[in-house]
Amino acid sequence: MIFELTTTDSNSKARAGVLTTDHGTIETPIFMPVGTVGSVKAVTQEQLRDDVKAQIILGNTYHLYLRPGMDVLSKAGGLHKFNGWDRPMLTDSGGYQVFSLAANRKIKEEGCLFQSHIDGSRHLFTPENVMDIQRTIGADIIMAFDECPPYPSEYRYAKKSMELTHRWLDRCIKRMAETQPVYGHEQTLFPIVQGSTFKDLRTISATEIAARECAGNAIGGLSVGEPEQDMYEMCGLVCEILPVEKPRYLMGVGTPWNILENIALGVDMFDCVMPTRNGRNGMLFTWNGVINIKNKKWATDFTPVDENSPCFASNRYSKAYLRHLFAAGEILGMQLASIHNIAFYLELVQEARKQILAGNYAAWKNSMVPQLKQRL
Repeated sequence: MIFELTTTDSNSKARAGVLTTDHGTIETPIFMPVGTVGSVKAVTQEQLRDDVKAQIILGNTYHLYLRPGMDVLSKAGGLHKFNGWDRPMLTDSGGYQVFSLAANRKIKEEGCLFQSHIDGSRHLFTPENVMDIQRTIGADIIMAFDECPPYPSEYRYAKKSMELTHRWLDRCIKRMAETQPVYGHEQTLFPIVQGSTFKDLRTISATEIAARECAGNAIGGLSVGEPEQDMYEMCGLVCEILPVEKPRYLMGVGTPWNILENIALGVDMFDCVMPTRNGRNGMLFTWNGVINIKNKKWATDFTPVDENSPCFASNRYSKAYLRHLFAAGEILGMQLASIHNIAFYLELVQEARKQILAGNYAAWKNSMVPQLKQRL
């Protein structure tokens, strides 16, 4: 994996770059649609590639390990071949899901013993077998196994959790060095900065992660319920420590305005389930603000959601038609809303990149954020 930093905005820390993997190149800043179980909900791979212009998508180790399982993915030749996505892919290690979804879990030095949320069966995730699982899945970028503490966390717990994450990271790095990619393409490990919302812990964690000299770095444990300003403060602090020449990935963030604010702090990569999850519930993100398409006010609005968007889901169907689909319980409404939202997120980061390259990012961001937050 190669990361080339192209430009840094003169009035912020916003960066434009190019990330190259064996499955293709990614222009940063970038948003990555979440395909938790190998599928971005309600969106086909063809629509992701051709209509919303996704450059990279995500899979999740926890979910894919439980279903369809490693035997199926191994026989398929990895997730790229299994789901037909031939562009770059990233997998989350499953740490967040283990700690948020598993009915019962026990954390120890060896790893985490947990019960499946599907059938209650017991499993053990260790740094070593999580690396092996991600080798089998075959993503281009894989995440270290970490513990993601909840918000709020007591200082003592957050410190203990962070230190465990660092020890697990060293085992992940060792396991990666001992093994080879299964399908012939390179796989790159990103460690994860933790520390909750404690400045000293975030400083320690970012310093520790930077010292491992991995090809890229991630920031975890944010967008878990903390105030937005705390998120921005922690992210800004960490970005001042992580290496400038390596990509920075802020995990699980967030709203369109969250993304723009964190780009200004120096983040390159984002993912979030919000575009599809909120889309399925009738919330549409637009350049003028947030639309609840279920509201009666849209019943006779025959204008497109966004007539200037190149995406068919945004420019071809009226707000009135989309509202009708939701009112009728028609699954097409959820599909079109999801496609529109993902397309909007991709258009947002593409425009952010243009503004960075033009040297206008800070002023553009400051004008856009209040507009994006409006409730229409």
